Amino acid sequence: MVDTKVPFEVPEQMREFADRSIDQARKAFDHFMDATETAVSSMEGASNPMQVDSAGMHRQALTFAEQNVNSAFELAQRMFQAQNMEELVGLQTEYLHKQMELSGAQVREMGEKASQAVNEVAKKAGEFQ
Repeated sequence: MVDTKVPFEVPEQMREFADRSIDQARKAFDHFMDATETAVSSMEGASNPMQVDSAGMHRQALTFAEQNVNSAFELAQRMFQAQNMEELVGLQTEYLHKQMELSGAQVREMGEKASQAVNEVAKKAGEFQ
């Protein structure tokens, strides 16, 4: 059996390199999200009223994606600071539990938004008749 409390050596230069790489990836993702939000906003302005109802869902999906990716970046940074295998496994386990809870909440929220959007479309369709 492997002793998970045995420290493993990761050179400080490697930790610093990994930390900088994660920061650069996070910044690139932030720029991507900014561009995506700008594109979504411009499309919303050109949408017809029936499509506008789904704009909230699109925005919420982007928010969830951003939260999930940021959580992964945080995990990566914490994993590079781990001192032993036990801590590394603990971080991964904690992350998985949090992500499962978060995913459930996100699915419920998107379901509620989808239901609201359908109700709004049905109400508007009734007004047009």
